[in-house]
Amino acid sequence: MTIWREVKIMYDFLLGHYSYWLTIILLCIGLYGIIFKKNLVKKTIGLTILQASVVLYWVSLGSKWGATVPVLDPAYPASDVANYLNPLPHTLMLTAIVVGVATLGVAFALLIATYNRYKTLDEDEILEQIQ
Repeated sequence: MTIWREVKIMYDFLLGHYSYWLTIILLCIGLYGIIFKKNLVKKTIGLTILQASVVLYWVSLGSKWGATVPVLDPAYPASDVANYLNPLPHTLMLTAIVVGVATLGVAFALLIATYNRYKTLDEDEILEQIQ
């Protein structure tokens, strides 16, 4: 009987932390794209997926069930700070998203310039042409 109780506890743990599992899956997909793909566009997309996993991780750290935005509300007493969300992780990740989009734009501009010069985006072929 105790083994089924432990299985239920583990099942509840796995389902209760679904955002972290999604973060780990996205992180692995992004790392796979960065490490194993030879096309520079695919590497850039892998880097973007990895960045999205980091943003998802920080946003899921800053959220709580049953909490509200940090605006004074008569329904929630100000003395009980557990009822309010911490806005700092969300604010920082909004900044990270903006910086990531700008960096992605610069990366694609560099990829276009690389393609115009070397007529390929394959990493090995570019390295051969450089040497």
